[in-house]
Amino acid sequence: QVQLVESGGGLVQPGGSLRLSCAASGSIFSISAMGWYRQAPGKQRELVAIIGSGGSGNIADSVKGRFTISREYAKNTVYLQMNSLKPEDSAVYYCNVRASSAPGASFYERWGQGTQVTVSS
Repeated sequence: QVQLVESGGGLVQPGGSLRLSCAASGSIFSISAMGWYRQAPGKQRELVAIIGSGGSGNIADSVKGRFTISREYAKNTVYLQMNSLKPEDSAVYYCNVRASSAPGASFYERWGQGTQVTVSS
């Protein structure tokens, strides 16, 4: 099993910054992708940013230029640096990991417990 531990959420004023982190541990042989999704009240969960095993990634247009995703491979950790935060960025942010537990095994998906980000003055 894989455990995900998220940290870094909180309350910040508009224009401020936060950095989220998500560390994966447990039965991990390989991680193909790590990413962040968010869900605001009354809305569907949406992709914020994702980074693959080779460092390639995708980031939502709504946060492009303000958010940066990075990955520390040796620690199985993914970060989301969020700058110039806006009230509309307020949501619960979820870490997502796609991993396999053994050579040749199929990949599975795990979600973190979520961390609240609130942008308000």
